[in-house]
Amino acid sequence: MSTVTVAVLGLGAMGRPMARHLAATCTVRGYDPDPARRTGAGVDGTATSARAAAAGADVVLLAVRDAAQLDDALWGDDGVVEVLAAGSVVLLTSTVGIDAVRAVAARLAGAGLLLVDAPVSGGPVRAGQGDLLVVVGADDAAWAAARPVLEAMASTLTRVGPHAGDGQAMKTVNQLLCGVHIAAAAEALALAEALGLDTGLALETLQAGAAASFMLGDRGPRMRQAGDEGGAEVRSRLDIFVKDLGLVGTAARAAGLATPVAAAAEQLFLLGRAQGLAARDDSSVITVLAPHAGPADPAT
Repeated sequence: MSTVTVAVLGLGAMGRPMARHLAATCTVRGYDPDPARRTGAGVDGTATSARAAAAGADVVLLAVRDAAQLDDALWGDDGVVEVLAAGSVVLLTSTVGIDAVRAVAARLAGAGLLLVDAPVSGGPVRAGQGDLLVVVGADDAAWAAARPVLEAMASTLTRVGPHAGDGQAMKTVNQLLCGVHIAAAAEALALAEALGLDTGLALETLQAGAAASFMLGDRGPRMRQAGDEGGAEVRSRLDIFVKDLGLVGTAARAAGLATPVAAAAEQLFLLGRAQGLAARDDSSVITVLAPHAGPADPAT
């Protein structure tokens, strides 16, 4: 790994900790179009352009928000395809949708480049520890070329299929569950508050029984801070789930499958975005149901 050079494009909530973690075992050059993210990245070799970061890299790791940013990173004014040697690996860690990734894979193949479709799950803290869940869609050549970097990023690494888009498909299923679980946690704690219960005690009790879930345990404490001035720490923006549940709906319709629970959860996040919560932590979705969500004293 010490001889591998990785360019990390996108130094946001996930890209930054992934870059820092990979820098312990390989050469990392990072770039983000936001100067503040570049200066605060804590990554040696932070470049002033995407092309400068990617030139000569063995692997270009993309941590972008959506398909538009993906296309811009590859083919925009500072697009890196122009400087990548044939056989280089583009490692996509973002959730951008099945069709978008298949189209990008075809274009990259025409340029002699390999695409590894490897959306990640686990959050910023686990990203910084190399403790991510990574689901991969890639052919044999791309999988072999990227595997050392993937293994450094992941505690659970699963190749779910041989084609670009297969990773996106599995991540879409993952995001259906995550979005629904966050929405359900918000409803549960909002109901606890409405019934006059101590929400901290409710959270502790629920996590001890069959109603427990990762999202309830992870988002629940931040939901109790949602009504505070400034809200909870932003670890995952609310509008990410607007995007991801939209991708769930698109995939389900293409497959001819009804997903009514996911659709209901999507509406809750859409309402949150409409209420100005797009850049807030996704736990703030509870305020759509309980505007003053937060610690509550038991009813007397």
